[in-house]
Amino acid sequence: MIVFAFISIYVMPILAITFCLNLVAIIKKVKKDQPTTTNTVWLTISFVFIVWSIAVTAVGE
Repeated sequence: MIVFAFISIYVMPILAITFCLNLVAIIKKVKKDQPTTTNTVWLTISFVFIVWSIAVTAVGE
């Protein structure tokens, strides 16, 4: 639980920036018909950590 509280407080801004940058990159690549696999993986990982840390922190404390 402490790990997710740490992630929620200190790592969440980095995850949010990663999420937004990858989302914008995916939108640009879709427009140009380029592959988006790498950006999709990073977008998914950052989204999962954001949601998971919020949920575990909210329930655990």
